[in-house]
Amino acid sequence: MPSKSGVLGLLAAADGRRRADPIEDLARLRFGVRVDQPGRLQRDFQTAINWDSGQSMPLSYRYYLADAVFVAGVEGDPSLLEALAERVRKPRFSLYLGRRSCPVTEPVFLGLVDGSLEQALRNHQWQASTWYRRRQPREVPLELYVDAYLEDDRPVETRRDVPISYNPERREYGWREVAHAEPVVVPNPAGVAPTVSGTDWLAAAVTAIEEV
Repeated sequence: MPSKSGVLGLLAAADGRRRADPIEDLARLRFGVRVDQPGRLQRDFQTAINWDSGQSMPLSYRYYLADAVFVAGVEGDPSLLEALAERVRKPRFSLYLGRRSCPVTEPVFLGLVDGSLEQALRNHQWQASTWYRRRQPREVPLELYVDAYLEDDRPVETRRDVPISYNPERREYGWREVAHAEPVVVPNPAGVAPTVSGTDWLAAAVTAIEEV
């Protein structure tokens, strides 16, 4: 799923900030993400050559998340959010998703919402692709992760993805606590109807009676 440092980096680029510019105001924003379509991990084998010397560079792998859809949000000072919303609609620097080879192809701004971050993520319309919905059941649970509160009683994990500095000479990240919230269950009319197992004769009989 998207990291906090990744999403804040995208916001910083939209705002026209250089890598060495201060980002303390962005780091203070509360972050959350909902997994609307998990996607799949792809591994790309890459080779490179130094065109000046003709020397081959070390072989490497790059990993990409394909066919994934997420709804991410930040919560904080209203004036800062309004300014960032305007910048995301008209970014000063080009936006890309994790790597420069993955430019943004669709609008990433979904809107400003009054209320809490978690409630906004729960209420927003499901963003999954049509082909994906057709392969899912009639009800789909969407995983939801948010910055944890102090003494949060939900399952919590620690991640090191709070940006302190994007400066390429000294990139630095801090730790945050991430709470695994109750999944958001969305109806899926286009989904696959539940089927009766061939060995569950009682369920089959009940279904037959109800159909009559």
